[in-house]
Amino acid sequence: MNGISPDSFYSVAAVVLVLGGLIFIHELGHFVAAKWFRVGVKTFSLGFGPKLFGFTRNNTQYQVAVLPLGGFVSMVGEQDPADIPAPFTQADSFALRPAWQRLIVVAAGPLCNLFLAWLLYTVLFMSQGQNYLLAEVGSVQPGTPAMAAGIQAHDRIVALNGKPAERWDDLLAAVMASEGRELTLTVDRGGVEHEISVTPAPMERKTLFGETKRSWGIGVIASMATGHTRFSPPGAAVQALKHSWLITKLIGESVVKLFERVVPLNSLGGPIQIVQEIHTQAQSGGLVGVLLIAAFISLNLGLLNLLPIPVLDGGHILFMLVEIVRGKPAPERFMEFTTRIGIALLLALMLFATYNDLSRWLGGPS
Repeated sequence: MNGISPDSFYSVAAVVLVLGGLIFIHELGHFVAAKWFRVGVKTFSLGFGPKLFGFTRNNTQYQVAVLPLGGFVSMVGEQDPADIPAPFTQADSFALRPAWQRLIVVAAGPLCNLFLAWLLYTVLFMSQGQNYLLAEVGSVQPGTPAMAAGIQAHDRIVALNGKPAERWDDLLAAVMASEGRELTLTVDRGGVEHEISVTPAPMERKTLFGETKRSWGIGVIASMATGHTRFSPPGAAVQALKHSWLITKLIGESVVKLFERVVPLNSLGGPIQIVQEIHTQAQSGGLVGVLLIAAFISLNLGLLNLLPIPVLDGGHILFMLVEIVRGKPAPERFMEFTTRIGIALLLALMLFATYNDLSRWLGGPS
């Protein structure tokens, strides 16, 4: 009988550790904040389902359950203000705490996911550095300002308007910001530097989302040559923050483009696609690939849970902000109505994403 191959075992372990770990970190955020404010915690579980083993300390049951994908925190009075089992008292009730304390306890979960993403990116930038695209010309398009100015393939830009530059992003930013004003490029051609003046012209380009837009350009295509930057710990932390913000903006744009139908609805993925991505990274990217996908999913998980949709943490945060402003809780009928809408919306989204996953997995229409 054939056993499980090491690659398959590694993929399964990666899926369990990434998905389970990210959900566990989320719940750990709620747990730590609850303990900080002395809210009674009945159960803190690693995993779901029947308990395998555990112990009780300071009235909290700590346990490990059968299903390792995540965990949960059960607080006194969380669902029902009257749910105060012995030996807990009203002083331990989550529901009876000031709104600002409850808000912090709820927000701590998604914020821990955002912090974890930043931490993982910091570790990766410290240990692996970061590759970037060099400002090296791969080809020049006919009839463009670059062709007219005499720019050639394999030219490497080393300065823009007298300022040092080596990244392709530097060239793109300078061209876009020029608004048609002349640029002076210093290029390295076979070890000899030349100064070339070029005037950007309006051109059509494809965006990351496949849209055609007009912007300034000179008509060059990157050679795809890369450079590499290593970071000190402080530098890695700053770069990780910038990278997290960049991905956050891309996620936000993707959601907007999804509603605008620029991004097709069938590109929306769910749990199956997430598992497939983790498997792919585990097989091809090794530990670095798994950590990258873990950071990306953690960032998504944190941002998703901060959306002001009832049922999600962001919805509860919204209700608590209303309570803080009004000086009393939001109307109960309003919360019940919006919660039903939130449940229906999330359920429909989950079913649609799962349908897309199954269609791709089974080779159906994409």
